[in-house]
Amino acid sequence: MSDLTFGEKAVGLTFNPSNDPTVDAIKRKCAELIDEIHELRTNQPNAEIARMASIAITEIQTGQMWAVKAATWKY
Repeated sequence: MSDLTFGEKAVGLTFNPSNDPTVDAIKRKCAELIDEIHELRTNQPNAEIARMASIAITEIQTGQMWAVKAATWKY
């Protein structure tokens, strides 16, 4: 696999032991959004806007983890 983007690293894209396609789709979509926001944050001279972008990235990571949990829940 080639070098991972920031978003791909942030969601743990390569960790999917069951090779579940739903988990892969969730992680890829979240990684794409995180990459977009990371780009905004990286090129942002305003500290408050950069802080908001960082919070958004954290919240996406949280949502991604809950979505993966929902997708893999065994009952």
